[in-house]
Amino acid sequence: MFDTLTLASLPDDDAGLRLAVRDFIERHIETIPIERRARSWQGFDAEFSRALGRAGFLGLTLPKEYGGGGRGPFERFVVVEELLSAGAPVAAHWIADRQSAPLILNFGTEEQRQAYIPRICRGEALFCIGMSEPGSGSDLASVRTRADRTDSGGWVVNGQKIWTTNAMHSDYMIALLRTSGTASDRNAGLSQLIIDLKAPGVTVRPIVDLTGDAHFAEVFFENVEVGSDALIGTEGQGWSQVVAELAFERSGPERIYSSVVLLDAWVRHLQALGRKDAAPLVGRMMAELATLRAMSVACTARLALGESPVVEASIVKDRGTTFEQELPEVIADDLASHPDEVVSGDLYRTLQYVTHIAPSFSLRGGTREILRGIIARGMGLR
Repeated sequence: MFDTLTLASLPDDDAGLRLAVRDFIERHIETIPIERRARSWQGFDAEFSRALGRAGFLGLTLPKEYGGGGRGPFERFVVVEELLSAGAPVAAHWIADRQSAPLILNFGTEEQRQAYIPRICRGEALFCIGMSEPGSGSDLASVRTRADRTDSGGWVVNGQKIWTTNAMHSDYMIALLRTSGTASDRNAGLSQLIIDLKAPGVTVRPIVDLTGDAHFAEVFFENVEVGSDALIGTEGQGWSQVVAELAFERSGPERIYSSVVLLDAWVRHLQALGRKDAAPLVGRMMAELATLRAMSVACTARLALGESPVVEASIVKDRGTTFEQELPEVIADDLASHPDEVVSGDLYRTLQYVTHIAPSFSLRGGTREILRGIIARGMGLR
């Protein structure tokens, strides 16, 4: 059931960590133009991720015995907020650090923890998530891709995943697969397996989007053999594991900062021209951003208590992506209403990119329809 979010504050002792991250960012991305920074958590730079790992900024919430920082969700919030605010390219480590490592820590075997988590913390093991399938959209329970037991105790996988972020660059996929029953059985009979994407029978095809980038991919499995040690958690419990995993994906600051580089560039444009007429508009956008941030911090506080704020995270994701999609429209309308103003090429290209990519903001991590269904159930409305 839905529980009212209680406002929380980031601990004061996080200030030192914030300064350290800002120093790291200044040294590593100061030459990246803003239209590239606008890609942020879609910007893929494996060396940057490895540098983050060497600096101790990956795996912050993971236990030290697995190479993590032994810190809490608040510290990770600070690091993520700074990286996204600056438009740092975080895509290479993003999924592994945010979802895969916590999933393996919570549900995996000790052998899986030892094998994968230290490399994730170093930025050396790159993961993607295999959930969506053709014809299913965000209806994850209709999974048809199968993993069938072999005589040796392993698995053979057949089927297809789609909209898989950075599969073409990743080492492993954590795939939601049907290990028993049929698609009509919905969430019963689903399990999660770790698949080596270099294994025979795996084919990855990038999907080029409207911006010309290719961060999505479709992945085909044709008699792909994986070992008995590939199963995460308990067979048939994949659905409950995914639900817990998505709370990490939907509640963080990434759901409100996808457009923030553009917002900063627009504000600098207004300041350079001394335009005060846009102050009410800027104030409204900043107020929305501040409110969403407070909601995200409140979700982080719930995670820090060991809770799984599934409904609350869905609200943050729904409202956050609405804000992110509205922002380029607001800025485009403002610039168009002042046709005599000189707009820098950097601002124009950044606006163009965010405008093109913004429709996807409400698709990734669950569509509005799926999220609002979760919210309705949590509020007892369905």
